This record gives sequence, C-alpha cells and structure tokens, in this order.
Amino acid sequence: MERYASSLEESVDGARQQEKHYQLLSALQSLVKELPSSFQQRLSYTTLSDLALALLDGTVFEIVQGLLEIQHLTEKSLYNQRLRLQNEHRVLRQALRQKHLEAQQACRPHNLPVLQAAQHRELEAVEHRIREEQHAMDRKIVLELDRKVADQQSTLEKAGVAGFYVTTNPQELTLQMNLLELIRKLQQRGCQTGKTTL
Repeated sequence: MERYASSLEESVDGARQQEKHYQLLSALQSLVKELPSSFQQRLSYTTLSDLALALLDGTVFEIVQGLLEIQHLTEKSLYNQRLRLQNEHRVLRQALRQKHLEAQQACRPHNLPVLQAAQHRELEAVEHRIREEQHAMDRKIVLELDRKVADQQSTLEKAGVAGFYVTTNPQELTLQMNLLELIRKLQQRGCQTGKTTL
C-alpha cells in the first residue's frame, strides 16, 4: 500500500513539474517574440525547453539575482576607483598651476620666458602621466569586467543553464545577454503575480 501511495505522489509531482515546465516554456516562447528576429532564430525549441527545465526549481533565479548584485557592487567599486583617480588628477593640476603662478610672480621679467618654457615641459610631462594613468585604470576596469563576465558564464554553465559557457565571441555574448534578459523578465513576472515561481 505504501508503495502505491509513494508512486501516486511521484506521479502527481511529475505532473506538477510537467505543468510548470510547460508554463515556463510558454512564457519563454512569448518573451522570445520580443527579441530581434536574428536572435529568435538562434533560440530553438530545445534550447528554450532546456532553459525552462533549468528554471523549474527557482535556483537559477536566485543565482542570477546574486550575480546581478555582485556585478553592481563591482561596477560601483570600479566607478569609485576611477572617480578617485580623476580627483587626484584634478588636485595635481591645481597644485601645479598654483606652483607655476607663484613661480612666475616671483620671477624676474628677463627670466620669465625660460621659466615658462620649463613650466610648459613640466605641464606636458604631468599631462602625459595623467593620460597614462587613466589608460591603465581603464584597462584595469575592462579586464575586471571581462573577468566578471567569464565568472558569470561559468557559474550559469555549472548551474546547467542552457546557452551559457565561457566565451568572448560577441554574437554568443549578445545571445547570452538576451537569455539573461528572458530570465530576468520571467523573474519579474513571477514577482508581479505575487508568486515566488510561475
């Protein structure tokens, strides 16, 4: 008798899972229609069905939310680092202008052209250093963001989310971004209806 009850529960659970899978797949198919046709063509029924399966238990929604929060924190940190560097450069320029002005005011008129030429060279050297530091900071930011993307791809791949793997191919990245957008829209729909899942 217990085997029969257990079998019946499994059958009911299986039917619920199948219904939920169908609802997710149907919602995904509806959302895909909003994408550009070039991406619609790349998202096969099998890919969408696999994505719906990965979303069934809600874990992927939590993973995506966590990745999004980490990304926002990283972007904010990098933005603040860049702002600090820009502020340091602004202070450096102001200090240099003040130093040059004071030197010119204390300079004898016949030495002024020599002083101004030296100050011009010093200013050019400082501006060159500032440009180099800004370029280095920008390269660091791009590398850090690229690393975050690879981490996100790897995490989603390990979670079994269809379409995700580590790549730098622009078309594949755009496709993955569209898949993430589909997941986020499904998540928002679930929240708007007051349910934790669809």
